[in-house]
Amino acid sequence: MTPEERREQQKKEEALHASSLRIPRRPPWNTNMTVEELDDNEKRAFLEWRRNLARLEDNENLVLTPFEKNLDIWRQLWRVLERSDLLVMVVDARDPLFYRCPDLEAYAREIDEHKRTLLLVNKADLLPFSVREKWAEYFRLHGILFVFWSAKAASAVLEGKILGQSLNMRSSQQESTDDDTKVYGRDELLGRLQSEAEEIVSMRSQSRSSGVVVGFVGYPNVGKSSTINALVGEKRTGVTSTPGKTKHFQTLIISEKLTLCDCPGLVFPSFTSSRYEMIASGVLPIDRMTENREAVQVVANRVPRSDIENVYKISLPKPKSYELQSRPPLAAEFMRAYCASRGYVASSGLPDETRAARQILKDFIDGKLPHFEMPPGMSADEDGEDYSEDGSSEIDESDLSEDEDDAPLVSATDLEQHVLSDLKSFDLDNGLAAASKVEVKRRASVKPYKQQKKPQRKKDRTWRVRDNNGDGMPVVRVFQKAASRGPSNA
Repeated sequence: MTPEERREQQKKEEALHASSLRIPRRPPWNTNMTVEELDDNEKRAFLEWRRNLARLEDNENLVLTPFEKNLDIWRQLWRVLERSDLLVMVVDARDPLFYRCPDLEAYAREIDEHKRTLLLVNKADLLPFSVREKWAEYFRLHGILFVFWSAKAASAVLEGKILGQSLNMRSSQQESTDDDTKVYGRDELLGRLQSEAEEIVSMRSQSRSSGVVVGFVGYPNVGKSSTINALVGEKRTGVTSTPGKTKHFQTLIISEKLTLCDCPGLVFPSFTSSRYEMIASGVLPIDRMTENREAVQVVANRVPRSDIENVYKISLPKPKSYELQSRPPLAAEFMRAYCASRGYVASSGLPDETRAARQILKDFIDGKLPHFEMPPGMSADEDGEDYSEDGSSEIDESDLSEDEDDAPLVSATDLEQHVLSDLKSFDLDNGLAAASKVEVKRRASVKPYKQQKKPQRKKDRTWRVRDNNGDGMPVVRVFQKAASRGPSNA
């Protein structure tokens, strides 16, 4: 089965079991129940939820995200949902649909029909302005309440810092009179959150008088804690690039009328292509990475070749004549070129791909390598190129067909040999060959006069052999004197 056929079969299975991807519900409870009864009911409901997802995990055609399996973490989400008037789901602007959980929005409406969910699109400063317009149009068509926001930019404004941005990022922050496409500031976002929450409270029959509560939920490492710190105006929650920093939900009072509630990051159950996409998206820690090339290949597929070369100031090997000219760079080519430019060499004398992979993935997550996903069914025109849904540039099909017709037919084994020989020649050019090859070159650089060898004279030992087959060594002869027998009688 080809990868395309396998992916099509996976999509059919996902559509068939989409209704089974639900987050755990809190069982009904009342104030008359004891603590033991409530705890037993929650454990039974959570165990049944785990069993249903275990059936999906047994399906070989489905790949599930490593969802949260700790009941205590889900209990904190239940508390935040029950206490909040407005639920804010923080997502990454580069791929909002990957971090969005529609079932969480449905669960919030089950708790309270007036409760609404706002999609806070964080890191919006990493998107070009035209892409923000496309996403705003998509959200409006599907009736999704959303706001573009950048916690990093808001924190920099509070600290009086000026963020260094590329030309593409500056163009993304064009002034817009439309509230849907502009990136909100701190005061504007606080005002919008309070107004939305007060509108929800006013629609209830029993309105609160002590103010409104806004709850923040989302995946790990999407910027919930950074958003809380930017809105509060000081560091109140721990922030780190490692997912899962926040362990318990906490309540922060902004004013008498507005209270924020921060929930720990949760990995919601959903379908995904592979575990390596979760690492590249920042959901799983980079330390859990076991296959370096698989994770880096996700980065190479999403970031254009020209952007990689411009950011890292490296030159990637070009595709050969027998290869598709529009193919993304291989992970081995990417990491070896990166190691050659940075001088990353392992103790074995080979390129240190582990160190290079960690740095590349960190730059990909932090936004140093520009990338973004387009809304389904939409494309953006920038600099004369059409970006498809996966962020890669589209090439005219007629050009591809002509190139494929002209290219010679190469078998799989020949193609593998070509690629291996190309990588070996690339290592030799960049000084990344094995230690034995380097030693051969050093031996060849010996001075010419030292290479001349004097002829050795053969030792001749024939002179030791005599006529009586002796070896020529001196013979010790012993002469024994006759014993004296006394005077002889004449």
